[in-house]
Amino acid sequence: MSKPAAFHPLARLLHWLMAVLILAMLFVGVGMVSTVSEKHQWLLALHRPLGITLLVLVVIRLVVRLRFRPPALPRDMPFPMRFLAHASHWLLYGLMLAMPLIGWAMLSAGGYPVMLGSALHLPPILPANGLAFAWLREAHRYLAYLLFLTILGHMAAALYHGLIRRDEVLPSMTVGVRPQVSATAPAADEPAQE
Repeated sequence: MSKPAAFHPLARLLHWLMAVLILAMLFVGVGMVSTVSEKHQWLLALHRPLGITLLVLVVIRLVVRLRFRPPALPRDMPFPMRFLAHASHWLLYGLMLAMPLIGWAMLSAGGYPVMLGSALHLPPILPANGLAFAWLREAHRYLAYLLFLTILGHMAAALYHGLIRRDEVLPSMTVGVRPQVSATAPAADEPAQE
């Protein structure tokens, strides 16, 4: 089975939708922990359902990724670059899964309900425990920093491919068309960085 020329349209839609939601979530989180005004409760009420939405979307995205093969990386990419592309890609998936789960566990350990509006409350996934709450809160914070740094690296790599290498990696996730360039023909077994 040959590699596709671009990411599946559903994979591209999920990528860009989640990119917007994750950036919004990071900024909401920063705003939430930096204010004690009445905006805190509003931001908190936004943060929780947005986190659960992202959890559902990342699960769907993983299913789409496993179902529809991603395009290959250019054949002429050095091994260290390919390794970093794959490692950062899976780190992003891990963080996108971990952040909402840790947030949900943190709220459960703190005895706080996870509310998705006034009518829907999710069940706790951990028993109330002050020590676990404190540990999970710190983990949630530092993993948010790591997620932000990983996103910056991902964006830098996309710009590198689009502006410097001018290869088919960025177009495969943006417009869905990969230019045919013989010098950067895709390797048969290398998935592209998403």
